[in-house]
Amino acid sequence: MSIDHKPPFLPFALPEIGEEEIAEVVDTLRSGWVTTGPKARQFEQAFAAYLIHHGNAEATGELHAIAVNSATAGLHLALEALGIGPGDEVITTTHTFTATAEVVRYLGADVKLVDIDPATLNIDPAAIEAAITPRTKAIMPVHYAGLAVDMDAIHAIAHKHGLKVVEDAAHALPTTWQGRLIGNHASDAIVFSFYANKTMTTGEGGMLVTRNAALAARAKVMRLHGINRDAFDRFTAKVPSWYYEIVAPGFKYNLTDIAASLGLHQLKRIDGFQAQREHIAQRFDAALADLPLVLPPRPVHEGDVHAWHLYVVRLSDEAIAQGITRDGFIESLFADGIGVSVHYIPLHLHPYWKDRYGLQPETFPHSQKAYERMVSLPLYTRMSEADTDRVIAAVRKACGH
Repeated sequence: MSIDHKPPFLPFALPEIGEEEIAEVVDTLRSGWVTTGPKARQFEQAFAAYLIHHGNAEATGELHAIAVNSATAGLHLALEALGIGPGDEVITTTHTFTATAEVVRYLGADVKLVDIDPATLNIDPAAIEAAITPRTKAIMPVHYAGLAVDMDAIHAIAHKHGLKVVEDAAHALPTTWQGRLIGNHASDAIVFSFYANKTMTTGEGGMLVTRNAALAARAKVMRLHGINRDAFDRFTAKVPSWYYEIVAPGFKYNLTDIAASLGLHQLKRIDGFQAQREHIAQRFDAALADLPLVLPPRPVHEGDVHAWHLYVVRLSDEAIAQGITRDGFIESLFADGIGVSVHYIPLHLHPYWKDRYGLQPETFPHSQKAYERMVSLPLYTRMSEADTDRVIAAVRKACGH
Protein backbone atom coordinates (compact mmCIF):
# COMPACT_ATOMS: atom_id res chain seq x y z
CA MET A 1 0.00 0.00 0.00
CA SER A 2 1.54 3.28 -1.13
CA ILE A 3 1.58 6.36 1.06
CA ASP A 4 0.79 9.70 -0.57
CA HIS A 5 3.61 12.13 0.23
CA LYS A 6 1.94 15.05 -1.46
CA PRO A 7 3.62 18.30 -0.35
CA PRO A 8 1.64 20.70 1.82
CA PHE A 9 -0.46 23.40 0.19
CA LEU A 10 1.60 26.50 -0.62
CA PRO A 11 -0.49 29.55 0.31
CA PHE A 12 -0.62 32.61 -1.88
CA ALA A 13 0.94 34.84 0.78
CA LEU A 14 2.43 34.62 4.27
CA PRO A 15 3.95 37.40 6.39
CA GLU A 16 7.50 37.07 7.70
CA ILE A 17 7.50 37.86 11.41
CA GLY A 18 10.81 37.57 13.23
CA GLU A 19 11.85 37.28 16.86
CA GLU A 20 12.56 41.02 17.01
CA GLU A 21 8.95 41.82 16.13
CA ILE A 22 7.65 39.31 18.66
CA ALA A 23 9.91 40.70 21.42
CA GLU A 24 8.80 44.26 20.62
CA VAL A 25 5.13 43.29 20.85
CA VAL A 26 5.76 41.56 24.17
CA ASP A 27 7.55 44.65 25.44
CA THR A 28 4.55 46.74 24.40
CA LEU A 29 2.12 44.44 26.17
CA ARG A 30 4.20 44.62 29.34
CA SER A 31 4.51 48.41 29.13
CA GLY A 32 0.82 48.93 29.76
CA TRP A 33 0.54 51.22 26.73
CA VAL A 34 -1.07 49.17 23.96
CA THR A 35 -3.05 51.70 21.94
CA THR A 36 -1.63 54.75 20.12
CA GLY A 37 1.37 55.92 22.10
CA PRO A 38 5.16 56.14 22.12
CA LYS A 39 5.79 53.30 19.67
CA ALA A 40 3.30 54.60 17.13
CA ARG A 41 5.12 57.93 17.27
CA GLN A 42 8.50 56.19 17.01
CA PHE A 43 7.24 54.27 13.98
CA GLU A 44 6.11 57.50 12.30
CA GLN A 45 9.53 59.06 12.91
CA ALA A 46 11.35 55.98 11.63
CA PHE A 47 9.20 55.83 8.50
CA ALA A 48 9.80 59.49 7.68
CA ALA A 49 13.52 59.00 8.29
CA TYR A 50 13.56 56.01 5.93
CA LEU A 51 12.03 58.05 3.12
CA ILE A 52 14.30 61.02 3.79
CA HIS A 53 17.39 58.80 3.91
CA HIS A 54 16.73 57.78 0.31
CA GLY A 55 16.90 61.50 -0.43
CA ASN A 56 16.48 63.19 -3.79
CA ALA A 57 13.04 64.50 -2.80
CA GLU A 58 11.17 66.37 -5.51
CA ALA A 59 9.14 68.38 -2.98
CA THR A 60 10.31 70.73 -0.23
CA GLY A 61 9.18 71.08 3.36
CA GLU A 62 9.11 68.78 6.37
CA LEU A 63 8.00 65.23 5.66
CA HIS A 64 5.07 64.23 7.87
CA ALA A 65 4.30 60.54 8.41
CA ILE A 66 0.93 59.84 10.02
CA ALA A 67 0.26 56.28 11.21
CA VAL A 68 -3.25 54.98 10.60
CA ASN A 69 -5.07 51.68 10.98
CA SER A 70 -5.31 51.02 7.22
CA ALA A 71 -4.32 52.49 3.89
CA THR A 72 -8.04 53.00 3.29
CA ALA A 73 -8.13 55.28 6.32
CA GLY A 74 -5.09 57.17 5.02
CA LEU A 75 -6.65 57.76 1.61
CA HIS A 76 -9.88 58.95 3.23
CA LEU A 77 -8.02 61.35 5.53
CA ALA A 78 -5.95 62.73 2.64
CA LEU A 79 -8.97 63.47 0.46
CA GLU A 80 -10.93 64.92 3.39
CA ALA A 81 -8.04 67.23 4.27
CA LEU A 82 -7.88 68.39 0.64
CA GLY A 83 -11.53 69.43 0.82
CA ILE A 84 -12.93 66.84 -1.59
CA GLY A 85 -16.70 66.72 -1.23
CA PRO A 86 -20.11 66.63 -2.94
CA GLY A 87 -20.02 67.85 -6.53
CA ASP A 88 -16.34 66.96 -6.96
CA GLU A 89 -14.86 64.19 -9.10
CA VAL A 90 -11.73 62.15 -8.45
CA ILE A 91 -10.09 60.16 -11.26
CA THR A 92 -8.60 56.75 -10.57
CA THR A 93 -8.11 53.41 -12.30
CA THR A 94 -10.76 50.75 -12.64
CA HIS A 95 -8.02 48.16 -12.09
CA THR A 96 -7.68 48.42 -8.33
CA PHE A 97 -9.19 47.24 -5.09
CA THR A 98 -12.42 48.99 -4.19
CA ALA A 99 -10.79 50.87 -1.28
CA THR A 100 -9.16 53.29 -3.72
CA ALA A 101 -12.53 54.43 -5.02
CA GLU A 102 -14.78 53.94 -2.01
CA VAL A 103 -13.05 56.65 0.01
CA VAL A 104 -14.18 59.18 -2.60
CA ARG A 105 -17.78 58.13 -2.03
CA TYR A 106 -17.33 58.43 1.75
CA LEU A 107 -17.00 62.16 1.12
CA GLY A 108 -19.98 62.40 -1.22
CA ALA A 109 -17.81 63.01 -4.27
CA ASP A 110 -17.94 61.00 -7.49
CA VAL A 111 -15.40 58.60 -8.92
CA LYS A 112 -14.33 58.77 -12.56
CA LEU A 113 -12.80 55.42 -13.49
CA VAL A 114 -10.37 55.16 -16.40
CA ASP A 115 -8.50 52.38 -18.18
CA ILE A 116 -4.95 51.13 -17.75
CA ASP A 117 -1.91 51.05 -20.01
CA PRO A 118 -1.72 47.37 -21.09
CA ALA A 119 2.07 47.50 -21.06
CA THR A 120 2.35 48.45 -17.37
CA LEU A 121 -1.13 47.67 -15.95
CA ASN A 122 -0.92 51.10 -14.33
CA ILE A 123 -3.37 53.95 -14.91
CA ASP A 124 -3.09 55.43 -18.43
CA PRO A 125 -2.14 59.14 -18.28
CA ALA A 126 -3.84 59.76 -21.63
CA ALA A 127 -7.07 58.31 -20.23
CA ILE A 128 -6.79 60.63 -17.22
CA GLU A 129 -6.44 63.67 -19.48
CA ALA A 130 -9.48 62.62 -21.51
CA ALA A 131 -11.60 62.14 -18.37
CA ILE A 132 -11.05 65.58 -16.81
CA THR A 133 -14.14 67.77 -16.43
CA PRO A 134 -14.80 71.06 -14.62
CA ARG A 135 -15.74 68.95 -11.58
CA THR A 136 -12.41 67.10 -11.42
CA LYS A 137 -10.45 67.95 -8.30
CA ALA A 138 -7.91 65.15 -7.85
CA ILE A 139 -6.09 62.21 -9.42
CA MET A 140 -5.43 59.00 -7.49
CA PRO A 141 -2.81 56.88 -9.28
CA VAL A 142 -2.22 53.32 -8.06
CA HIS A 143 1.27 51.82 -8.27
CA TYR A 144 -0.01 48.44 -9.38
CA ALA A 145 1.84 45.35 -8.10
CA GLY A 146 4.75 47.52 -6.95
CA LEU A 147 5.63 49.09 -10.33
CA ALA A 148 5.73 52.88 -10.28
CA VAL A 149 3.19 54.91 -12.22
CA ASP A 150 4.64 57.51 -14.62
CA MET A 151 4.70 60.26 -11.98
CA ASP A 152 6.15 62.82 -14.40
CA ALA A 153 3.07 62.47 -16.59
CA ILE A 154 0.70 62.53 -13.59
CA HIS A 155 2.20 65.70 -12.16
CA ALA A 156 2.27 67.39 -15.57
CA ILE A 157 -1.47 66.74 -15.98
CA ALA A 158 -2.19 67.85 -12.41
CA HIS A 159 -0.21 71.07 -12.86
CA LYS A 160 -1.87 71.83 -16.19
CA HIS A 161 -5.39 71.45 -14.77
CA GLY A 162 -4.84 72.57 -11.17
CA LEU A 163 -5.57 69.14 -9.67
CA LYS A 164 -4.46 67.48 -6.43
CA VAL A 165 -2.55 64.18 -6.49
CA VAL A 166 -3.00 61.46 -3.86
CA GLU A 167 -0.91 58.36 -4.57
CA ASP A 168 -2.29 54.97 -3.61
CA ALA A 169 1.05 53.40 -2.76
CA ALA A 170 -0.39 50.33 -1.03
CA HIS A 171 1.83 48.11 -3.23
CA ALA A 172 4.77 50.45 -3.53
CA LEU A 173 7.23 50.13 -0.66
CA PRO A 174 10.08 50.41 -1.59
CA THR A 175 9.33 51.38 -5.22
CA THR A 176 11.23 54.12 -7.07
CA TRP A 177 10.42 56.32 -10.04
CA GLN A 178 13.32 58.13 -11.74
CA GLY A 179 15.51 57.17 -8.80
CA ARG A 180 13.20 58.68 -6.19
CA LEU A 181 11.50 56.48 -3.65
CA ILE A 182 7.71 56.66 -3.88
CA GLY A 183 6.87 59.05 -1.06
CA ASN A 184 9.47 61.58 -2.23
CA HIS A 185 7.61 63.06 -5.20
CA ALA A 186 5.66 66.30 -5.34
CA SER A 187 2.25 64.77 -4.67
CA ASP A 188 -0.12 66.20 -2.10
CA ALA A 189 -0.22 62.88 -0.22
CA ILE A 190 1.09 59.35 -0.53
CA VAL A 191 -0.51 56.44 1.33
CA PHE A 192 1.15 53.08 2.09
CA SER A 193 -0.42 49.83 3.31
CA PHE A 194 0.87 47.43 5.95
CA TYR A 195 -1.85 44.82 5.51
CA ALA A 196 -0.85 41.19 6.19
CA ASN A 197 0.15 40.36 2.59
CA LYS A 198 1.99 43.60 1.77
CA THR A 199 5.75 44.05 1.42
CA MET A 200 5.90 44.80 5.15
CA THR A 201 3.14 44.37 7.70
CA THR A 202 1.69 45.60 10.95
CA GLY A 203 -1.22 43.14 10.61
CA GLU A 204 -3.56 45.99 9.74
CA GLY A 205 -2.19 49.46 9.22
CA GLY A 206 -1.03 52.19 6.90
CA MET A 207 0.94 55.43 6.69
CA LEU A 208 -0.12 58.77 5.23
CA VAL A 209 2.87 60.80 4.05
CA THR A 210 2.77 64.46 3.06
CA ARG A 211 4.88 67.60 2.96
CA ASN A 212 1.76 69.76 3.24
CA ALA A 213 1.77 70.94 6.88
CA ALA A 214 -1.89 71.96 6.83
CA LEU A 215 -2.95 68.59 5.39
CA ALA A 216 -0.89 66.80 8.04
CA ALA A 217 -2.41 68.84 10.85
CA ARG A 218 -5.94 68.18 9.63
CA ALA A 219 -5.29 64.44 9.19
CA LYS A 220 -3.91 64.17 12.72
CA VAL A 221 -7.03 65.81 14.16
CA MET A 222 -9.42 63.75 12.04
CA ARG A 223 -7.53 60.52 12.73
CA LEU A 224 -8.87 60.47 16.30
CA HIS A 225 -12.42 61.81 16.57
CA GLY A 226 -11.62 65.41 15.67
CA ILE A 227 -9.90 66.02 19.02
CA ASN A 228 -7.75 69.13 18.97
CA ARG A 229 -4.99 67.58 21.11
CA ASP A 230 -2.91 64.45 20.72
CA ALA A 231 -4.31 61.75 23.01
CA PHE A 232 -0.81 60.49 23.82
CA ASP A 233 0.23 63.95 25.02
CA ARG A 234 -2.87 64.25 27.17
CA PHE A 235 -2.50 60.88 28.82
CA THR A 236 1.23 61.14 29.53
CA ALA A 237 1.31 64.74 30.77
CA LYS A 238 2.62 65.26 34.31
CA VAL A 239 0.17 68.07 35.01
CA PRO A 240 -3.65 68.07 34.73
CA SER A 241 -4.44 67.91 31.02
CA TRP A 242 -7.89 66.42 30.88
CA TYR A 243 -9.43 69.22 28.83
CA TYR A 244 -9.85 68.87 25.09
CA GLU A 245 -12.16 70.15 22.38
CA ILE A 246 -13.84 68.44 19.45
CA VAL A 247 -13.24 70.67 16.45
CA ALA A 248 -14.65 68.37 13.73
CA PRO A 249 -16.60 65.10 13.39
CA GLY A 250 -13.52 62.93 13.06
CA PHE A 251 -12.88 59.24 12.62
CA LYS A 252 -11.31 56.33 14.54
CA TYR A 253 -8.27 55.73 12.37
CA ASN A 254 -5.34 55.59 14.83
CA LEU A 255 -2.68 52.84 14.73
CA THR A 256 -2.04 50.97 17.97
CA ASP A 257 1.34 50.58 19.63
CA ILE A 258 0.97 46.81 19.27
CA ALA A 259 0.78 47.20 15.49
CA ALA A 260 3.55 49.81 15.46
CA SER A 261 5.80 47.36 17.33
CA LEU A 262 5.67 45.10 14.29
CA GLY A 263 6.23 48.01 11.95
CA LEU A 264 9.38 49.23 13.69
CA HIS A 265 11.21 46.00 12.86
CA GLN A 266 9.51 45.26 9.55
CA LEU A 267 10.71 48.66 8.31
CA LYS A 268 14.31 47.79 9.21
CA ARG A 269 14.02 44.70 7.01
CA ILE A 270 12.18 46.26 4.03
CA ASP A 271 15.22 46.53 1.77
CA GLY A 272 16.12 42.90 2.46
CA PHE A 273 12.52 41.89 1.85
CA GLN A 274 12.61 43.66 -1.51
CA ALA A 275 15.86 41.93 -2.49
CA GLN A 276 14.33 38.52 -1.75
CA ARG A 277 11.18 39.36 -3.71
CA GLU A 278 13.36 40.55 -6.60
CA HIS A 279 15.29 37.28 -6.49
CA ILE A 280 12.09 35.22 -6.72
CA ALA A 281 10.75 37.44 -9.52
CA GLN A 282 13.98 36.97 -11.48
CA ARG A 283 13.74 33.20 -11.06
CA PHE A 284 10.18 33.29 -12.34
CA ASP A 285 11.20 35.48 -15.28
CA ALA A 286 13.95 33.07 -16.34
CA ALA A 287 11.95 29.87 -15.85
CA LEU A 288 8.68 31.03 -17.44
CA ALA A 289 10.05 33.02 -20.38
CA ASP A 290 9.40 30.26 -22.95
CA LEU A 291 5.75 29.78 -21.96
CA PRO A 292 2.71 31.35 -23.67
CA LEU A 293 2.49 33.98 -20.94
CA VAL A 294 2.91 37.74 -20.72
CA LEU A 295 5.28 38.22 -17.79
CA PRO A 296 5.10 41.25 -15.48
CA PRO A 297 6.51 44.53 -16.80
CA ARG A 298 9.80 45.77 -15.46
CA PRO A 299 10.59 49.38 -14.49
CA VAL A 300 10.87 51.78 -17.41
CA HIS A 301 14.03 53.46 -16.15
CA GLU A 302 17.29 51.60 -15.63
CA GLY A 303 18.05 51.17 -11.94
CA ASP A 304 14.53 51.85 -10.69
CA VAL A 305 13.17 49.51 -8.02
CA HIS A 306 10.05 47.36 -8.33
CA ALA A 307 8.61 46.43 -4.90
CA TRP A 308 7.25 43.12 -6.26
CA HIS A 309 4.19 43.07 -4.06
CA LEU A 310 2.61 40.94 -6.79
CA TYR A 311 3.89 38.78 -9.62
CA VAL A 312 1.10 38.83 -12.21
CA VAL A 313 1.21 36.71 -15.36
CA ARG A 314 -1.26 36.94 -18.24
CA LEU A 315 -2.19 34.28 -20.76
CA SER A 316 -0.93 35.26 -24.19
CA ASP A 317 -2.89 35.05 -27.45
CA GLU A 318 -0.99 31.82 -28.13
CA ALA A 319 -2.24 30.32 -24.85
CA ILE A 320 -5.83 31.28 -25.67
CA ALA A 321 -5.45 29.73 -29.13
CA GLN A 322 -4.26 26.53 -27.45
CA GLY A 323 -7.45 26.42 -25.40
CA ILE A 324 -5.89 27.44 -22.09
CA THR A 325 -8.31 29.47 -19.99
CA ARG A 326 -7.57 31.65 -17.00
CA ASP A 327 -9.94 29.69 -14.76
CA GLY A 328 -8.54 26.37 -15.99
CA PHE A 329 -5.02 27.65 -15.34
CA ILE A 330 -6.00 28.52 -11.75
CA GLU A 331 -7.68 25.15 -11.20
CA SER A 332 -4.56 23.35 -12.41
CA LEU A 333 -2.35 25.28 -9.97
CA PHE A 334 -4.66 24.63 -7.04
CA ALA A 335 -4.76 20.93 -7.95
CA ASP A 336 -0.98 20.97 -7.59
CA GLY A 337 -1.21 22.63 -4.18
CA ILE A 338 -0.31 26.16 -5.26
CA GLY A 339 -2.39 29.06 -3.97
CA VAL A 340 -2.90 31.85 -6.49
CA SER A 341 -5.19 34.86 -6.81
CA VAL A 342 -6.46 37.45 -9.29
CA HIS A 343 -5.67 41.17 -8.91
CA TYR A 344 -8.17 42.52 -9.57
CA ILE A 345 -11.75 41.99 -10.56
CA PRO A 346 -11.96 45.51 -12.05
CA LEU A 347 -14.31 47.96 -10.38
CA HIS A 348 -16.40 48.33 -13.53
CA LEU A 349 -17.55 44.70 -13.09
CA HIS A 350 -18.76 45.08 -9.50
CA PRO A 351 -22.49 45.76 -9.03
CA TYR A 352 -22.11 48.94 -6.99
CA TRP A 353 -19.75 50.73 -9.37
CA LYS A 354 -21.30 49.29 -12.52
CA ASP A 355 -24.84 50.28 -11.53
CA ARG A 356 -24.02 53.68 -10.06
CA TYR A 357 -22.11 54.92 -13.09
CA GLY A 358 -23.60 52.75 -15.85
CA LEU A 359 -20.24 51.17 -16.63
CA GLN A 360 -19.65 48.70 -19.47
CA PRO A 361 -16.66 46.37 -20.00
CA GLU A 362 -16.03 47.76 -23.48
CA THR A 363 -15.28 51.17 -21.96
CA PHE A 364 -12.22 49.62 -20.28
CA PRO A 365 -10.85 47.20 -22.92
CA HIS A 366 -7.32 46.94 -21.50
CA SER A 367 -8.38 46.30 -17.92
CA GLN A 368 -11.07 43.87 -19.08
CA LYS A 369 -8.65 41.87 -21.25
CA ALA A 370 -6.03 41.80 -18.50
CA TYR A 371 -8.58 40.61 -15.94
CA GLU A 372 -9.77 37.78 -18.19
CA ARG A 373 -6.21 36.49 -18.60
CA MET A 374 -4.34 37.31 -15.37
CA VAL A 375 -3.20 35.26 -12.41
CA SER A 376 -1.11 36.39 -9.42
CA LEU A 377 1.48 33.78 -8.46
CA PRO A 378 2.78 33.34 -4.90
CA LEU A 379 5.68 35.70 -4.18
CA TYR A 380 6.72 36.37 -0.59
CA THR A 381 9.91 36.34 1.44
CA ARG A 382 9.18 33.10 3.32
CA MET A 383 9.17 31.14 0.07
CA SER A 384 12.12 28.76 -0.16
CA GLU A 385 13.96 27.83 -3.34
CA ALA A 386 11.99 24.57 -3.27
CA ASP A 387 8.73 26.52 -2.96
CA THR A 388 9.70 28.61 -5.96
CA ASP A 389 10.56 25.45 -7.90
CA ARG A 390 7.12 24.04 -7.09
CA VAL A 391 5.39 27.14 -8.42
CA ILE A 392 7.47 27.06 -11.59
CA ALA A 393 6.74 23.37 -12.18
CA ALA A 394 3.00 23.88 -11.61
CA VAL A 395 2.85 26.85 -13.99
CA ARG A 396 4.72 24.93 -16.69
CA LYS A 397 2.34 22.00 -16.24
CA ALA A 398 -0.70 24.30 -16.45
CA CYS A 399 0.68 25.59 -19.76
CA GLY A 400 1.13 22.05 -21.08
CA HIS A 401 4.93 22.03 -20.76
